[in-house]
Amino acid sequence: MQANANTQTRDGVLLAIAATLLWSGNFIIARKASESIGPVSLAFYRWTCATIVLFPFAYKKVLAEYGVMKLNWKILLILSFTGIALFNTFVYVAGHYTTAINMALIGTTSSPIFATAMAVLFLKERIGFFRIIGMLISILGIILLISKGSWDVLKHFQFSIGDAWILAGAFAFAVYNILVRKKPSGISPLSFLWMIFCLGSCMLLPFYLLELNFSSNHTSWSAELLGSILYLGIGTSVLAFWCWNLAIAKLGAGKTVLFGNLIPVFSTLEAVFFIGEKMTLIHLASGVIVIAGLIIANLNLRKRQQ
Repeated sequence: MQANANTQTRDGVLLAIAATLLWSGNFIIARKASESIGPVSLAFYRWTCATIVLFPFAYKKVLAEYGVMKLNWKILLILSFTGIALFNTFVYVAGHYTTAINMALIGTTSSPIFATAMAVLFLKERIGFFRIIGMLISILGIILLISKGSWDVLKHFQFSIGDAWILAGAFAFAVYNILVRKKPSGISPLSFLWMIFCLGSCMLLPFYLLELNFSSNHTSWSAELLGSILYLGIGTSVLAFWCWNLAIAKLGAGKTVLFGNLIPVFSTLEAVFFIGEKMTLIHLASGVIVIAGLIIANLNLRKRQQ
């Protein structure tokens, strides 16, 4: 009995780490691929690829649950718009203007802060002491990053356009995280994912065509770019969600959510090793502060799970 529990915990931990490792690569590709493809095109190819790959596994459930989806089309459209069409497109726009390290640190830490604030304002959700302290610590870490540790820089600070885009993306994803709680129980996770992937791709289509015909961001096809799109479509969109959902089933949501703190860590290391970005002491210090804040913010969640 104990051996089975240990095996389940081990498998859950490995699956959660695999999911965060896959997701962390999204910021690296957003930065690297900015040299050869427009942001809307990258988002459109990613979600179209994910829709096609997931279809053989999901279509039976989609057909069986079509009636429930039809009744709940409004919430599905909103979730597709915020979580699929907007979030990653904004990340890919940010990749043209800021570093992968900044995107990872700002994007993955500001979104839960936005989500918590909206939960308090609109859902009247109560937040505990640890969550408030953890959020404040994470905000301090973000301030340290964008100020580069200089009070003079902070006094005269203006958001770079890349930082503004990644914050906009984080806000869109926070809206998604709040509204996804309203997902109808009659829609299975697999068919839900396929439907929002498909709807998000359809929403991006007209903007993809506009970018294709009128933007200066022309696509320079290569084996590297094709591999990046396949990685985004299969790895970060299908496999990562699959690993994450299995991890939740084995560990519980409370424990699994803590592993999300690894995304900026993995992204920073990947940015240094794969695309040659420089990691400074400011990046290191702000990353440690942010992750510490996120862990503290989840202490009450972990206690409840135990």
